[in-house]
Amino acid sequence: MTLLQGRPEDPTGRPDKEIRVYDFLDSLHIDYQRVDHEAAMTMEACIAIDEALEATMCKNLLLCNRQCTDFYLLLMPGDKPFKTKELSQQIGSSRLSFAAPEYMEQFLDITPGSLSVLGLMNDKDMHVKLLIDEDVLGGTYIGVHPCINTASLRLRTEDLTRKIIPAMGHTPTLVQL
Repeated sequence: MTLLQGRPEDPTGRPDKEIRVYDFLDSLHIDYQRVDHEAAMTMEACIAIDEALEATMCKNLLLCNRQCTDFYLLLMPGDKPFKTKELSQQIGSSRLSFAAPEYMEQFLDITPGSLSVLGLMNDKDMHVKLLIDEDVLGGTYIGVHPCINTASLRLRTEDLTRKIIPAMGHTPTLVQL
C-alpha cells in the first residue's frame, strides 16, 4: 500500500460520495494523505491499512436507542472492547443497540463497512450525535474512510477536532470507555 498525498488525480470510477469528501476537505484547506485498497469490511482488514497510514485505528459504531429516535456515531480505538452499559450510563440513554444499516444510508449516505466520522457532512438535519472516546484523540493522526471502504485517509487529529467536525456542524461529546 502506498501513502498518497490528497485526492486522486483521476476521479474516474470513484463514487460521488467519495469525491464530495475530497471537495469538503479541500474547501477547508485540510492536508490529508490517502491509501487506496481492497474493501475493508472488518477491523482485522483495517490493521494493515492503519499501519500504512501510521494513524490511530478507529472503530466507528452507529448506535440507537430502543425506540430508534436517538442515533449516535461512536468513535473509539479499534482495539478497545465496546460495553453498551458503560456508554449508556455516560450519555443518559438506556438500551443502546446497533442501528440498522438503512439508518446509516439515510442519515450519513454510507453503507456498512464504510462508516466514518466524515459521513456527518451528509447529516444536514443533525439526526446523529457524535460521541468520541477520549483515547481516540491521543495520537497525532487518525485514520478515516472517505465514505467508502476502498480508500482510507490520514488526517491530523487536531484538524478533525478543530476544523472538520465544527464545519460539519456537530459538537462531539467525549466519553471514556
